[in-house]
Amino acid sequence: MARKKNEARADANTKVTKPAVVIDQPITETIETNYMPYVMTVIVSRAIPEIDGFKPAHRKLLYTMYRAGLMNGPRTKSANIVGQTMRLNPHSDAAIYETMVRLTRANGALLHPFIDSKGSFGKHYSSDMKYAAPRYTEAKLEPICAEIFRGIDKNTVDMVDNYDGTMKEPVLLPTTFPNILANPNMGIAVGMASNICSFNLAELCDGTISLLKNPKTSIDKLLDIIKGPDFPGGGQLIYDREEMAEIYRTGQGNLRLRAKYVYNSKKGTIEIIEIPYTTTIEVIQKKLTELIKEGKLKEVTDFRDEIDLSGFKLAIDVRRGTDVLTLMEKLYRLTPLEDTFKCNFNLLIDGVPKTLGVADILLEWIRFRSNCYRRELTYDLTRMEEKLHLLRGLGKILLDIDRAIRIVRETEEEKMVVPNLMEGFGIDEKQAEYIAEIKLRNLNKEYIINRIREIESLQAEIARLKDIINDDIKLKGEIIKQLTEIKRKYRKPRQTELIGISEIEPIPEEALIDNYNVRILLTKGGYFKKITLQSLRGNDEQKLKEGDFIVCQEDAENRDEILMFSNKVQVYKAKLSDFEDTKASALGDYVPAKLDFDEDEGTLNMCVVREYRRDFYVLFLFENGKGVRIPLSAYETKSNRRKLTNAYSSSSPPVAAFLERGEPFDVMIVNSVGKAIIISSSQVPVKETRTSVGVQLFNLKSGQRIVSATAAPFDGICENPSRYRKNKLPATGVTLSEKDGTFAQLRLI
Repeated sequence: MARKKNEARADANTKVTKPAVVIDQPITETIETNYMPYVMTVIVSRAIPEIDGFKPAHRKLLYTMYRAGLMNGPRTKSANIVGQTMRLNPHSDAAIYETMVRLTRANGALLHPFIDSKGSFGKHYSSDMKYAAPRYTEAKLEPICAEIFRGIDKNTVDMVDNYDGTMKEPVLLPTTFPNILANPNMGIAVGMASNICSFNLAELCDGTISLLKNPKTSIDKLLDIIKGPDFPGGGQLIYDREEMAEIYRTGQGNLRLRAKYVYNSKKGTIEIIEIPYTTTIEVIQKKLTELIKEGKLKEVTDFRDEIDLSGFKLAIDVRRGTDVLTLMEKLYRLTPLEDTFKCNFNLLIDGVPKTLGVADILLEWIRFRSNCYRRELTYDLTRMEEKLHLLRGLGKILLDIDRAIRIVRETEEEKMVVPNLMEGFGIDEKQAEYIAEIKLRNLNKEYIINRIREIESLQAEIARLKDIINDDIKLKGEIIKQLTEIKRKYRKPRQTELIGISEIEPIPEEALIDNYNVRILLTKGGYFKKITLQSLRGNDEQKLKEGDFIVCQEDAENRDEILMFSNKVQVYKAKLSDFEDTKASALGDYVPAKLDFDEDEGTLNMCVVREYRRDFYVLFLFENGKGVRIPLSAYETKSNRRKLTNAYSSSSPPVAAFLERGEPFDVMIVNSVGKAIIISSSQVPVKETRTSVGVQLFNLKSGQRIVSATAAPFDGICENPSRYRKNKLPATGVTLSEKDGTFAQLRLI
C-alpha cells in the first residue's frame, strides 16, 4: 500500500513537458496584424498635429480647463488641472504636466501661449531650468483661448466619448485663426515626423484673408504678406527668398537661425540676448567649453550665464583688440549660436498624414473653419426658428388673453391644459407647452406685445443666417471679419528679425582660423606632424618609427596650405588647420589615411603654399634621370578640390619633388650604382604643362635608375659638394666617396 502511495506521489511530481507549437507566419502578416495598429495609433492619436494645430494631449488638457471654467476667474493649482485632465487623457500625471508646461506663458515656448501661469514653469531655452511641481504652480486659460473654443457649445465640431465612456470630448477645436501655423509644433511618430515653425499672427491673418478672397494667390504674393517664420525668443533668420518660396510651396526645407547680440565696449563683452529657437544655453556653453579647451577660441577669455528677471543673456568676455565681427562669424560657424530648423509640415487632414506647404495648409484650414462656422450658424438658425415658432404661438393668444386664462382655469386635470390650449387657439404642442409655462404675472398685454415684437428681428436674423449659410462668399466674408478682429486684438510685433543673405558681410575663411607659427615634418614612411614652436622649446627630439626618417621639415603658419605629392602621379591639397597640433613625442598623422590616398599610394614629398605665384616652381625628378620644373600656379584651382590627378608626368616613377620659392637651390641626385651629381635647380628647364616629361639630367646606363634626391644644404651628407657639381647637362655621375656612399645607402628607395 505504501509503495503504491509513493508511486502515485512520484507520478504527481513528474512534470510533463509538451512540445512547443510553432506556427509559420509570413513576416508581412506579422507586421500588418501586430505592428501596424500600433504605428497608426502613434501617428493618428499622439504625435502628429491636426488642422486645429493641436495634438490630442494638448486638446484634452485645454478642453478640461475650459470645462472647469478657467476662461475667467482666478487661477487654480496645476495639480488640480492635471488630475481633472486624467478623465480624458489616460496617461501619467507627469506627462500631462509636461504638456501643460509647454503651453504656458512663463515657459515661453509659444508665440501665443494658451495658459496664463503663475510660478516657476522653466524656460524653453534652458534644459537645466526645471519647472516646479504642480502643487506649487497655478494656471488658467489665456484670453486668446476664447478664439480656440468659440462656438464649441454650438455643435461646431464632432464630440466623441472619452476612453471610459463617462463624458464627451471634441475631436478638434474650432479655432477661429490658423493656429496650426501660429505656434511651433514638433512630433515624432513611427516612420514619420512633423516639425512646423511658427509665423507672426498678424501676417498670418492677412495671408489667410488674401487666400479667402483669392484661393489662387501666388506663392510670391503670399511671401510679400507672410514675410517668413517668426520664432518665440526672437533671434535672426537668414532670409533666402527662393528657399523660403520652396518651403511655402512644399512644406519642407531648412531655415538658418542665428543668435542676436550686442557688444559692450566698456566691459569688452559680447552679450548674447537672443538665441535660435532650436537650441539651449547649456548646449552653447558646452560647445564653447570644448572649443576653448581645444585652443580654437583664443579670443575668448571667459563666458557666463547672466539670465535674470530682465531676460536671457549669455556674456562672452573677449581679449582686447579682438575683431568682434570676425569672432561672431567664427562663433556662428563653430557653435549652436547659428542653428538649423528643419521644416517638415506634416499634419493630419481628415485622419490622413499629409505634407503641405503654407498655402495648402491655409486652404485646408479655410475649409475646416468654413465647415465649423457653417455648423455654428446652423445651430443658431435652428434655435432662432424654434423661438420664432414659439413666439408665433404666443401671438395667437394676444387676441384673447382672457380666453387663455379661462381655458387653464376651467380645465379640471393638469394633463389636459396643453391639449385644451392647442384646441382653443389652433397651436401645436410645443407652442401650447410654452404658453402654459408662462407665469401668471406675465399674462398681460404689455409682456406679450413686447415678446411679439421680437418676431420681426428674429425673421430678419434668420434670413441673414440662411443667406450666409447658403453663400460661400458671404460665409468667407464673415470669417474675414473674425480674422480682422483677431489681428486687432492679439497682434504682436515680429520677434524674429529677417536678414537677407546679401546683408551678411562675407568673412574670408582664413579669418576664422587661428594663425600661429608651426613647424611641419613629413617622414619617408608617410607620417606628418604639425608642432607649435612653443611645444618645440626644449624638446626637439622627434619620435619616429624604426627605420623611418624625415624627408621634409619647414616652418609655416597655421593658415597655410600644403601640397602633398604622392608616388601615383597625384597631388592632394590640405590646409594645415585641418591637422591637429601634435608633439615631438608623437608619431603624428598617417597621411595616406588622413587624406584618403588610393590603395598602395604613398607620399613623395610636400610643400607649403601661401600663394600660387608664377615665379615659384615645383621641381620633379624621375627614376629615368629626367627632371622638369612646373610653375606652382599650375596647381591653383578655383574650386575647393582636394585631389588633382595627372599632376605630373607618369612616364617614369617619381623620385622627388621640391618647391623653388624664387631662388635657385642645389640638388644632389644619386643613382642605383652609387654615383651622384649636384646641379642647380635653375639648370632644369621650365615647362607649362603639368604632365611634361622634362629633359635628361643624369646619364644612365642600361639597368640604372635614380634612387634618391636631396636638396641643399648638404651638411652631414657629403664632405665635398664641389666634387659632384655639374654645369652641363645631361651629366655623368661621380662615384660617391666611402662616407658619402654610406649616407646614400640609407636613402635608397
